[in-house]
Amino acid sequence: MTKVVVVDDHPMVAEGIEAILESYDDIDVVATLSDGQQIIDRLDELSPDVILMDLNMPGLGGLSATEMILERAPDTRILILSMHDTPEYISNALSHGARGYILKDVPTEEIKLAIDTVMTGARYLCTGAEGALTPDSPSREQLTNREQTVLLELAQGKSNKEVALALDISVRTVETHRKNIKRKLGISSTAGLTRYALEHGVLQGTGANL
Repeated sequence: MTKVVVVDDHPMVAEGIEAILESYDDIDVVATLSDGQQIIDRLDELSPDVILMDLNMPGLGGLSATEMILERAPDTRILILSMHDTPEYISNALSHGARGYILKDVPTEEIKLAIDTVMTGARYLCTGAEGALTPDSPSREQLTNREQTVLLELAQGKSNKEVALALDISVRTVETHRKNIKRKLGISSTAGLTRYALEHGVLQGTGANL
């Protein structure tokens, strides 16, 4: 049974998706929420496998909520729900850790397919979103603000434990960020991260002695 949470500030959208998904025997919609802060507050209680997250919501939006959720529960699969099909929106969502992107006007069965796909560990882009990522779109995922902060700390030669203490996060979270940074940048070593930080000006003004 896949535990799903729907986060959307439009009640008709959230309830409509819930009704669709509840018709499947292998999906349990454990909550429908109206903003990002609500899922942050109830994350441990609900412990969802998949979150269908609206992109634009009052208060805490979908991208910020995605980043915060993945810091606390890195294995959560987040699917962004949006009306926007521009490459900037899609690539930004993926760079924040979303496992997929679905336009709100997709057919019912495609939402189920997206959930099944991300549960296997794969990424899912609906047809409209996939078409928006043209060959000219940047192939390298951008680092999130949090990942840039972690990169800065790591590039100064700090251990995972030291970074965790400096940023008041768990060592496991640092390890997750480190893995994602290496994947996004195509870098396999800490020395490579330091070199990247130097070459791209990440360390400018820090006074780091490298």
